[in-house]
Amino acid sequence: MTLREQLERLLRLTLLVFVLAAAAFLSAITTMRVAIRGRVVTMPNLVGKPVSDAQRVLGASGLQIRVADRMYSPTPLNTVVRQSPSAGEQVKVSQDVQVVLSMGPQKITIPPLEGRSLRAARVALLEVGLPLGEVSTVYLPDTEPDMVLKQDPPAGQTAVSPRVDVLVAEDQSPAFYVMPSLVGMEQGDAERILAADGLHVSKINNVADSGSPKGTVIGQTPSHGARIASDATVELNIAE
Repeated sequence: MTLREQLERLLRLTLLVFVLAAAAFLSAITTMRVAIRGRVVTMPNLVGKPVSDAQRVLGASGLQIRVADRMYSPTPLNTVVRQSPSAGEQVKVSQDVQVVLSMGPQKITIPPLEGRSLRAARVALLEVGLPLGEVSTVYLPDTEPDMVLKQDPPAGQTAVSPRVDVLVAEDQSPAFYVMPSLVGMEQGDAERILAADGLHVSKINNVADSGSPKGTVIGQTPSHGARIASDATVELNIAE
């Protein structure tokens, strides 16, 4: 056998060994992927299920349940209110699933707040374990300031939402102004006039207008003569 033939034979053997090794490597990778994928399951939806049903569902998927907390809820006692991981997520088998269980509706009677001061209303709510919700204000003549005028939900009802909103009397009527005419003024002059009345510009729009000097006001919102509150904001259109 010549040297060339020996080299060709050696090359063929080397190529064969390489192909076999590559095939074995790919087979091992595929096997590993299948094995890893076999240890991962899709997280089922547990929210709304009784805890006993949730345990059975998780057990069938090889998962473990752990009660992380309990909370008041309109749902029945021992119903799953929240879960982590969320439904649909990919999780590993034997992983703990944390759930929050319902303690049932919160049976607290809302105390009467109307006619009390805001501070007294806040204390009354804290005494029964309810927080104060949104506080709205309104000015009514001949009304004691800081007094609760209305409450939602009304007194005597059973609390479902963990908060009570109130409407409180203001101590003075909010100030109002008549919107001045700013069109034709320089931008700086217009802003100084607004600042003198406690108003501020919320937005400046630069508008191409060949008929007006650059930097002058060519439009305003609110318009001239409008009745505005002291905390209103103004939008100006300025000629480029």
